[in-house]
Amino acid sequence: MSNQITIQGSVSYNKSNEITATVKLWEANVGNPIGEVIVESDNHGAFALSATPQSNTSVLYLTAELSQTGVVLLSVLSPRLLNEIASENVVINELTTVASAFTCAQFFNGTQLSGNANSLTIAAKNTPNLVNPFTGSWGHALMDPFNITQNETLARLNTLAALIAAYGTLNGDDWQHDFLTYTTPLGGARPQNTAEAAVGIAKSPWLYPTELFEQFDKLYPLPADGFPAKPNSKVPVSRRNAPFVPYLSFAPDDFAMILAFGQGGICAPGKLSLDAEGNLWTGLNWMPGAQNGVYQGIGGGLVKLDSTGKLISPPVTGYTGMNVDGAGWGTAVTNNGTCWVTSFNGAIGAYRLDDGSPVYDEVPEELAEKLTDIGGIQGIGVAPNGDMWCVGTSSNAMLYFPNGDLTNGHKVEFTFKSPEDGNEKDILSAPFAASIDNQNRVWISNTNGKSLIRYSDFDENGQNGKVEHFFLSGGGRGVALDSQGNCWVACNTSPDFPSTTPTDGVSIIEGFALGYPHLQQTLGHKNITGSVYMIPADAKPLEEIDLQTKTSNLTPYGDGELNAPWGVSIDGNDDVWVAHFMGRGVSFMAGSNPSGRTESFDTGDVIHTIHSGSIQMLTDVVVDQAGNLWCANNWNDPGTVMQAKPNPPYSTWGGGSGVVVVYGIAKPAKMPLVGPVSGV
Repeated sequence: MSNQITIQGSVSYNKSNEITATVKLWEANVGNPIGEVIVESDNHGAFALSATPQSNTSVLYLTAELSQTGVVLLSVLSPRLLNEIASENVVINELTTVASAFTCAQFFNGTQLSGNANSLTIAAKNTPNLVNPFTGSWGHALMDPFNITQNETLARLNTLAALIAAYGTLNGDDWQHDFLTYTTPLGGARPQNTAEAAVGIAKSPWLYPTELFEQFDKLYPLPADGFPAKPNSKVPVSRRNAPFVPYLSFAPDDFAMILAFGQGGICAPGKLSLDAEGNLWTGLNWMPGAQNGVYQGIGGGLVKLDSTGKLISPPVTGYTGMNVDGAGWGTAVTNNGTCWVTSFNGAIGAYRLDDGSPVYDEVPEELAEKLTDIGGIQGIGVAPNGDMWCVGTSSNAMLYFPNGDLTNGHKVEFTFKSPEDGNEKDILSAPFAASIDNQNRVWISNTNGKSLIRYSDFDENGQNGKVEHFFLSGGGRGVALDSQGNCWVACNTSPDFPSTTPTDGVSIIEGFALGYPHLQQTLGHKNITGSVYMIPADAKPLEEIDLQTKTSNLTPYGDGELNAPWGVSIDGNDDVWVAHFMGRGVSFMAGSNPSGRTESFDTGDVIHTIHSGSIQMLTDVVVDQAGNLWCANNWNDPGTVMQAKPNPPYSTWGGGSGVVVVYGIAKPAKMPLVGPVSGV
């Protein structure tokens, strides 16, 4: 049985406490408020209310409805802060409204907050990163140097808060009508108040950025003569008379709320993986603080962040063990309480989710034998039945571990007899990533050869299976399965991009050194290169093996809009999110059967691409249970990466800095991701 709680606080609107409002306390997944109090203007915004939630673990939130104005303010209370809330005053204002709307956007229907309990908890815990609930001002993460000067999030937050501050001060103005029009989300209902408007922007922040800024400009114009609007003032300024500073000076590309996290040193994260609690796991290519590049560097370990971006693993080194030295693009959380990591040096590590300790203090002899000739390893595929597949990029082979047993590994090689000379040749060509569907078919991308392999009907040792080919474009990278079993593949290059230098048989790092200069060529559609393909679950493969002459009958989605796409993830609505390596951005694409908010688009349409000063050269993007996007900043300064002895002041700039979150923009997905995606 829950205990009664008392919450005290104050309501502020347009920098004033002289307001009349109805304050309501809500419990997520409960239809009616559990507490309510009227705040009169002579109370100076102060309120206190008591209530008894149905559960001690529920997410609680407050609304403040200002009389006859259409203004509704929000404050979602982080479960992590409930003990402090009992002894400190909370604030409800425009800033808390924007922060709450963005972090919890996917769970608001009107002012009702409902959804999966774990997902709601993750969403609510992130609200203080943007705004402190006790001060009603900016959150600690937003004030971090990684963010305050590196992205537009602070100015975007303040600009939207200023729009809400103006809404209730206008009387019968067309501005209010236009504001609600421009805050209507893609495929959603027109908002009825300011809280719903903030949620609408959060769900589709790319839809009306120019129009919203124009609304801001109308209300808070720059002084025409360089002086403020205040009478008799002779102090020259160019500052708008807006209630929150800093604000945007011109229209943004979108109003996405983006934060970067790198405390303790996160350098060159490769693949991202999430556990059931929303904790983020990633292996680091290189160690933070080292002078890293393709010709030198110190390998990084395994990093764990909690669902709010707080570092849990040891700083700098991360979790270590089992000979892993420099994790590649292989990080995978399993359903058995472990996180697997592959390494540039050909090692595989498995670590416990609870404390990050290695499963084995010493590498088992059986595993060591299998690793002797596998070389550098990249992607990891986790099968729904618990099997694990690790991709031997340098050796053109796979390592198969039935039931995830590291002591029972099997090397799997695919070869064919060349019609030209009769010699056996590898089918895989610098394979990169793998994903396993519900039919236990393994989908494997290839860096070289412009093909994807589907492997099925194999024996208990992973051998003697059926090999099927699908032809794409070059530079195969991330592989993801939507809920229907369709396979989405990111390729670094467009179909007409010339073949790059083959990287079969070389180390992964050497492969990057050989491949990157080709991506810099000003070739391809619109002088950028890259495509994403969808292979239907029931697609028929080509019958002959001829990697040189076969061309794809599949559509290269995003050609001319994506720039060296790398990681690809599917959200809970089966829509697609793509991380750009060269393009330094994240693209939103309509999925295999556009529905819901994407129903007016065609499969593969690029709906919007997010850019930010905090987004560097990305190798992955994943969708968490709250609808947040997490992105891996893998490289920062390619000049440093590619030099044997870079300029000393910038010699630590090669690896990307930290991970980036985009709040509440995607449809939530179940984690950990094992096989095809499913919604929460």
